[in-house]
Amino acid sequence: MKRMTLQTAAKINLSLDVTGKRPDGYHTLESIFQSVDIYDTVGLTAEEGEGISLSCDAPGVPCDGHNLAWKAAEALLQAAGKRAKITITLHKEIPSGAGMGGGSSDAAGVLWGLNELLGCGFTNAQLREIGVKLGADVPFLLLGGTAYAEGVGEVLTSLPAVPPLRLIIVKGTQSVSTPAAYKAIDTLEAPSHPDTAAMLQAIRTGDAALLKRSCGNLFEQAIDCSDVTRARQRLAELGAEYAVMTGSGAAVFGIFPEDLPEARLTEAVQTLGQEFAFVRRCEPTERQFLIP
Repeated sequence: MKRMTLQTAAKINLSLDVTGKRPDGYHTLESIFQSVDIYDTVGLTAEEGEGISLSCDAPGVPCDGHNLAWKAAEALLQAAGKRAKITITLHKEIPSGAGMGGGSSDAAGVLWGLNELLGCGFTNAQLREIGVKLGADVPFLLLGGTAYAEGVGEVLTSLPAVPPLRLIIVKGTQSVSTPAAYKAIDTLEAPSHPDTAAMLQAIRTGDAALLKRSCGNLFEQAIDCSDVTRARQRLAELGAEYAVMTGSGAAVFGIFPEDLPEARLTEAVQTLGQEFAFVRRCEPTERQFLIP
């Protein structure tokens, strides 16, 4: 029997733009993905036999073949031509329905962890090829750090680390259906697109002010979610320079000034914690996986 426990990071989209729609119905995008130091914990056990079992401490998360972590185990075993009895445990810190890649991060952790446990020998690039069949966010969540994404999110270019950012992420009880959000994107007339080129320049030159000004998300113009509107407003009222939704929602990250007193940040977290279901202070990270 072989065991591994690893932590898998969440992501935010510093910039997210939808650039078109392919004949197969998938939308193409341009985005700047960023790992943040909010981690789920994935426990893996591999032993002789076959079959997959999964347990999770978060209510409402499926613990069967509908879970991306389960699907990832199936995909890895099939790609490697291996048989094993796999047990997966999930401890959730990344909220569901948030646009933070929680399920995809778990799937990435299972792919990476089982590759190590079973000695499959896949490179990260090969794991990303397996992962994209599970979900468009999985390839980035295997790569981590800061990356420019094209295609449906699977064409990734690693970028230099972003300047330090003081972030608070907020999510209410509402979630946004990703398919519904993309349908809403299709109905937009003359939308204002995020300036991805400016964001790329800011990251490559280390220009923190330009990076903050360039944050944006096209989905904010397409969805109608009162929790998102309220989160953006409250973050701004409590001192955030910018407040932007991540993914197709419904979490919002606020970027706070570097010179804001620490006590003000702590007070903001405490205040928001009384108003929203999920509130977490965090920072960008280059480490997609941690081994405790």
